Amino acid sequence: MHAMSTRRKDRHQRGLRGPLALPNPYGARARPPRPANRAAFFDDSVHAAVDRIAATCPDALLGVTFGIEDVPQLPPSWAGDRVPLAAAVAADAEQLAQVVIYRRPLEHRAASRRGLQILVYRTIVEQLSALTGRPVSDFDDEGAAPDDD
Repeated sequence: MHAMSTRRKDRHQRGLRGPLALPNPYGARARPPRPANRAAFFDDSVHAAVDRIAATCPDALLGVTFGIEDVPQLPPSWAGDRVPLAAAVAADAEQLAQVVIYRRPLEHRAASRRGLQILVYRTIVEQLSALTGRPVSDFDDEGAAPDDD
């Protein structure tokens, strides 16, 4: 009989798979303590950032919708040396203001999951600041801690 190591069962750090993850008589199957993939973690980071802003400055979110895209769609004539991290579109008569966050460029710049959460938050604050004309300090009185980077 061949013994299988636990490393093989969890070789990509996605938690248990297969028969071990099925419901058991002791209760429901265990859920991983963090999102299983990067896209889910990024979505959670955006929601957490918006919730944090809603707690400190709820009126800045009125009439603003948020979206997440994997990468920005740049025109063929684009010749910039930096890929945008987000985009903000002001409201007009037909649509609400929009903030679009680009997942892949932000993930590329972050060194850790915690760093990604901080970068997502700062990016959303900067976009809301540009949309509303308010200073960044209105959205976060505490500012970023020195150890946030």
